[in-house]
Amino acid sequence: MTMESNTKDQQRLITGAAGGALALIGLLRRGPLGFLMMAAGGFLIFRAAGGSQMVNQVTGGGPTSSKPIFVEHSVVIDRPAQSVYDYWRKLENLPQIMSHLETVTVLDERRSRWVAKAPLGTHVEWEAEIVNDKPGERIGWHSLPGATVDNAGSVQFESMPGGTSTRLHVALSYRPPAGPLGAAVAKIFGEEPSQQIAEDLQKFKQSFEAQSKN
Repeated sequence: MTMESNTKDQQRLITGAAGGALALIGLLRRGPLGFLMMAAGGFLIFRAAGGSQMVNQVTGGGPTSSKPIFVEHSVVIDRPAQSVYDYWRKLENLPQIMSHLETVTVLDERRSRWVAKAPLGTHVEWEAEIVNDKPGERIGWHSLPGATVDNAGSVQFESMPGGTSTRLHVALSYRPPAGPLGAAVAKIFGEEPSQQIAEDLQKFKQSFEAQSKN
């Protein structure tokens, strides 16, 4: 089975599961909001069952028609920039920083395979390539063709005056598997990306500073 077919199966699984849960919540909630949630859930189930092509023909949309979602956040860490960079550059460490990641497997100097958590206990995976690597200053990457989640991002390590602390700036962009509606479903289940990144970076700051002092 090709990577593309695996990706499509994952998309259908996530979309169908999210649709079923959303429809159930709407049924229990009742009222106008409940009706809208049921309708949205039914739409997702319809897509998972293979109706997406028909919807795309009617709406003029396509697999990549959704606008990307941008997330940015910064934090100052009381450690030198090179030290912070070295930790991030070992990509296997990223699941210890980002709570939505399950594993990152390095394939070669530039390519890696990522597995991330998705709503309702499912997961998505993709391959990424480092396209900008400036030791001690910046790491940039983007997903490779066929990714379940089309994404790109960069991490900047800005040395603060005195050289003992670092301003860490993370910028991410991605297209959710089920388009804008998929992003709305993710938020309902507490998977709001900007909040996640802010919390993850704050936890990383605390743990990395504590480890460095030991």
